[in-house]
This record gives sequence, structure tokens and C-alpha cells, in this order.
Amino acid sequence: MALSDNLRTYFDGTWQNGNVAVIRAADHVAWLGSQVFDGARKFQGVMPDLEGHCHRLIRSAEALGMTPSITGDEIVEIVKEGVATYADDAELYIRPMMWATESSPGIIDLVPDSATFSVCIEELPMPKPEGFSLTVAPFCRPRQDMALTEAKAGSLYANNGRIMAWARARGYSNALSLDIDGNVAETASTNVFLIKDGEVFTPVPNGCFLNGLTRQRVIALLRADGIVVHETTLKVEDFETAEEIFCTGNIAKVMPVAKFQDRALEFGPISKRARDLYWDFALSGK
Repeated sequence: MALSDNLRTYFDGTWQNGNVAVIRAADHVAWLGSQVFDGARKFQGVMPDLEGHCHRLIRSAEALGMTPSITGDEIVEIVKEGVATYADDAELYIRPMMWATESSPGIIDLVPDSATFSVCIEELPMPKPEGFSLTVAPFCRPRQDMALTEAKAGSLYANNGRIMAWARARGYSNALSLDIDGNVAETASTNVFLIKDGEVFTPVPNGCFLNGLTRQRVIALLRADGIVVHETTLKVEDFETAEEIFCTGNIAKVMPVAKFQDRALEFGPISKRARDLYWDFALSGK
């Protein structure tokens, strides 16, 4: 799925224009889903936490049993090479990917050394911090003993996709998803935070969702700014009484929630502070 008409693909050692075909019909990934990916952003001339995203791709591939033929540092340099072909002010979505092409004699499991690598870079504007709404989905996240939840794996996103589709069919931007014990995990595509009595609360990572890089960054920035952040077990009821809610993720970085269920929410002072702190960090180039 192309997100824009202006995209470039790195595959087989070269950069090519457009949405290049990189998977064959009989490749392991085409019918058994052995794909992992990551995402990074370029905006206002910076690419915050690019190294973390590229190195996480390697960890995700290894979690699925692949043996990468490239390092995280090498991916960083390839990405920088591709980004340099765009205008300096271009806002980009950067997606490195890895997948297996070969199956073992047992058919289902992959051949570790058949890991294949690509990067797709697309022009994608940063969303404005407005109009984002959340509901609560009826679909749960799998436990780590049910799925490879420690990887950013494409196979996990069928569930995320139905959460998002369920929310949008009801007029919402996204939805909270729960773990199998009824605790809030995250949304279909972001980590989530709430504010109450001037303090920040976010679901504690329990293995059923990724502890996002932007999530970790925002928590550290808030704490360094003197704001109390609790990583704890949260229920839907906690969000129903929250003073503010915001989400973190790669596409928008920090996004305030303007509506939860039927309740309107303000873009409050702590959500604004979280967004400002993140942008100050990103533009500092640290």
C-alpha cells in the first residue's frame, strides 16, 4: 500500500523510484507472513531516534528466527542516503523491512539465512494535533505466549487492522484495545497516556504490546521536566475519568485526544507540554 505518489524503494542494493515489487509468489513471507518492519520519521530536517528504529528491526527479525545479513548501523546509513534524495523540507515516513524467502523441508518454518531487506521512503505530512478521537474495541491483544509480541511483525497487524476498521466504522479515529485480562494495552497503532490530578498514567508494558520508542522518549522527557509518570495497570474506567488523553507513535509522534467515547476533551496543558518537549528534543538533534 503506497501512502503517497512520491516514494522510493531500496532493494537488492539500489534505490529505485516507486512502489517496487520485492516479494515473489512462493516466498515464505507471501503465504506464511514472516515479515517484520519498523518506522521512522523525517520532519523539519530531523530524524529523531532513527538509530533506535533501525536496530529494533534487527531485533524483530531475530525474534522471528531470521539471521539478518545487515546491521542496524548499516540500515541507518542506507536510510540517510535515501532521505538525501528528497527536498530538505520534505516530511517523510521511513519504513525498513525484513522478511524470509525460503522454507525449511518442513514447509512452515523459515530458513534463517534467507532474510531479505528493503526500505521504503514515502512523503507523508505530519498530522495536525486536532480532531483525534478514541473508542474502545472488543478485540484483545494476544499474550506473549500466544504470538511473537516482542517483534514489530506484520502478522500481528491483522488484529490491529480490524481494531482500526471497527473504530472508523463507528466514526472514531482509533480505539483502545485490551489485554486478555481486561486491562488497557494501547490503541490499534499507538501507545496511550492519560492525565489525572496533574500526573501522567500509561499502561505498564506486560508483553502484549510494544514498549514504543516514542513512548519511552516521552516518558523520559516528562520525568526530566518534573512531571510524575506512572507506568501501571489501567482500566477503561480510568480513561473515562481522565482530564486529558494523548497518544504516542511514529506517524504523529504526540497526538492529543479530542474525544473519548462521547466525551469531548481539551488539548490540555500536560499534553501540550509532552508535545512541546518531544519537539524540542527532536529539533535539538540529540
